[in-house]
Amino acid sequence: MIRTIPVTAFAGQKPGTSGLRKKTRVFMQPHYLECFVQAIFASIGGVAGKTLVIGGDGRFYNDRATHIILAMAAAQGAARAIIGQNGLLSTPAASHLIRLHKTDGGMILSASHNPGGEAADFGIKFNMPNGGPAPESITNAMFAATQTLTSYDIYDAPAPNLAQIGQTALGDMRIDIINPVTAHADLMETLFDFPAIRAHIAAGFTMRFDAMCAITGPYAVEVLENRLGLPAGTVTHATPLPDFGGMHPDPNPTWAHELMDEMMGQNAPDFGAASDGDGDRNMVVGAGIYVSPSDSLAVLAANAHLAPGYAAGLEGIARSMPTSAAADRVARALNIPYFETPTGWKFFGTLLDAGHATLCGEESFGTGSDHVREKDGLWAVLLWLNILASRNQSVAEIMTDHWQTYGRNYYSRHDFEGVATENADALMAALRAALPTLPGQTIEKMTIKSADDFAYTDPVDGSVTTQQGIRILFADDCRIIYRLSGTGTEGATLRVYLERYQPGPDNLHLDAQAALAPIIAAAHHIAQIKVHTTRTAPDVVT
Repeated sequence: MIRTIPVTAFAGQKPGTSGLRKKTRVFMQPHYLECFVQAIFASIGGVAGKTLVIGGDGRFYNDRATHIILAMAAAQGAARAIIGQNGLLSTPAASHLIRLHKTDGGMILSASHNPGGEAADFGIKFNMPNGGPAPESITNAMFAATQTLTSYDIYDAPAPNLAQIGQTALGDMRIDIINPVTAHADLMETLFDFPAIRAHIAAGFTMRFDAMCAITGPYAVEVLENRLGLPAGTVTHATPLPDFGGMHPDPNPTWAHELMDEMMGQNAPDFGAASDGDGDRNMVVGAGIYVSPSDSLAVLAANAHLAPGYAAGLEGIARSMPTSAAADRVARALNIPYFETPTGWKFFGTLLDAGHATLCGEESFGTGSDHVREKDGLWAVLLWLNILASRNQSVAEIMTDHWQTYGRNYYSRHDFEGVATENADALMAALRAALPTLPGQTIEKMTIKSADDFAYTDPVDGSVTTQQGIRILFADDCRIIYRLSGTGTEGATLRVYLERYQPGPDNLHLDAQAALAPIIAAAHHIAQIKVHTTRTAPDVVT
């Protein structure tokens, strides 16, 4: 039986960088999720006759939300739904399934690296038929629909059993419940030299992977332990939990402190890695050495040819604007194009689809390639393993060689979390007003060369995106960037990105925060951070 439910539109359902993220209890309000799902359906011309991939990271409310989406899709004529068992799918796995089965898109239930639980965060986004996040034209249409809808249709029937792999139905809609891990693990085997990695492991190589009680756990166990032969227990916190076991599933040195302690301690494994809530981010650590995401992208780009899937070379490299310029130096050495885009994986999609780029990366612990249209945490770890096996060197040796070849972009991100939104907006407004006066000023013995508010014109479709972050560029290749994060659910997070280039051959192994000390002082002075936020130090340093 199909029911039509009259509703009053909710205010504030505007998608951000990666869909709509709110507190879980906001989504649990009667009709709240349903209204946004209806808006998604409206923005893509309805779902009649279409096939959708549906899944999420298993956080609290994932199961109920999956059943709601299925019931709405069935009521509105969808032909087929492909669901991960128990409604579970990592974000990169969902992207792969959309592409593999040539579906009409997919619904991904996640708030990525945000905490989970009834008192924490939930999110939902739509990925297009290319497997990538919806572009702004679609998310704008979603928001417009949320403001005008008056009802939604839903199929009134018992929820299907999503625990049983196989085929079932809801009304006339076919539902295929699949193992959420298999297709993605199979894809990884086509890209990397698994025999070489297995041989390296058999020769004594050791590692630790912290899945942070999130979705990557089953994927990492299957690939690292079952297919590559690492010992059972190599993957820690491997079972996805609705509240991520109380952990903050953000793979950075602050939140993945258990892994960091092990990797910086006595008898550390050769290699360490962590992934986030929905499996699209990664942190890489060697014994005694942390690898920044910007450096990781550069090293992967310089060595990608060692993996079978990239042996023919790269078409180009793309990075988000706040990510360090380390990858640009690799691209110039390889004589391939490189692109600087706004933050958000959707901006890489047109470049990947057009064949302009092969590898993409963001400083926020996200790297990926043209194998899917999302960042992919396990993919990045496997490319590192392929490189380590091929070069037979430690992470520290590889980083030293890279810096000696290209120089080092000292880099860090300072996050000031939970800033009152009006205060954060005032800080950014003051910075924008000051832009014309900044060039030529000398601060901390550094001269400002230019200052702007980053805007991007997509080289493929010509779309223009403005106000993507304040950039302060100094004459000696130092940078400061200020942005407000689009991934939080309350208040504002001020992100300050700090970069200093050291060409070498000396001073390549300084502590990053010490090397950046003048840049940090300049960043606080220029933005008057204490005046606007009362903060004198960041909450998170990566």
